[in-house]
Amino acid sequence: MTTRRNFLQQSGTFALATLLLPKVGSAGLLKAKKSIGLQLYTLGDLMTTDAKGTLQKLAAIGYKELESAGSSKGNYYGYKPKEFASMVKDMGMHWRAAHVGGAPFGIDQIMKMAKTAADSARIQRMAERFKNMAPTLNLKNDYQRLADDAAEGGISYLVCSSIPVNTLDEIKTAVDVFNKTGDACKRTGVQFAYHNHTTEFDQVEGHRPFDYILANTDKDLVKMELDLAWATKANQDPIALFKQHPGRFPLWHAKDLDKTNNKPAEVGTGIVDFKRIFSNAKESGMKYFFVEQDGAPQPFQNVTNSYNYLKKIIA
Repeated sequence: MTTRRNFLQQSGTFALATLLLPKVGSAGLLKAKKSIGLQLYTLGDLMTTDAKGTLQKLAAIGYKELESAGSSKGNYYGYKPKEFASMVKDMGMHWRAAHVGGAPFGIDQIMKMAKTAADSARIQRMAERFKNMAPTLNLKNDYQRLADDAAEGGISYLVCSSIPVNTLDEIKTAVDVFNKTGDACKRTGVQFAYHNHTTEFDQVEGHRPFDYILANTDKDLVKMELDLAWATKANQDPIALFKQHPGRFPLWHAKDLDKTNNKPAEVGTGIVDFKRIFSNAKESGMKYFFVEQDGAPQPFQNVTNSYNYLKKIIA
């Protein structure tokens, strides 16, 4: 099963029952619960082979909020930001956020992410798949261009999907890139954020990348998109993270993990405690959440099942 970090090497469910709604008391959350979002990475190559047809199917399912991801055709599936935004709008949906790469990954950096033989095999498969991909803009080299593109597309959030965090020097580089990008985004009316994986919670030369990044970036310029599944897999309590950094998590990835093998699964079928997490949405500052299932085997069916689960929970 592929992960977002592996895919972009080159380039939540809403389980809150009606009885718990009074405890939430957040206008942002009440808005979000009516607008289930999707991270388009879940769909694999469908967005590059038939973007319009794919978006039509998502709209028919009921999705309203979208987050884009890098692809073999670039950050916007071969479209200019305005073109992609217009197509999404025509479908009755909203393009809220865009994932872009933080810096190019070399195979040596990628392999350091592997914790098991299965991880290594997945990384090698992804490296083979994308070795001929055309170069994609990344924040380290193109942060101003990407901030301008985000503004052109009218999106609210530009999100760094991944950056190497294997050494302290890499982490310091990430911090520098994030602060510069956050400032560039602010000047264009866009909010910058960073998306985590599990490795941000590993010790690197006496520091945990997740803590180092939050402590050394401006809390107003650099927000976080918390991937609930990867945080859970890293044995982190999202609620504790919210309390440590209140209001710094405006975006979430509503991703679940299979109960038997910890691989990404349809939301509501795995180990992530969405009910508890969503009941603390106000403290996190959550504005939007996006369903994501890395390597979904039957993308349209999988995202339909996830959507129906969420819709039933919040009805």
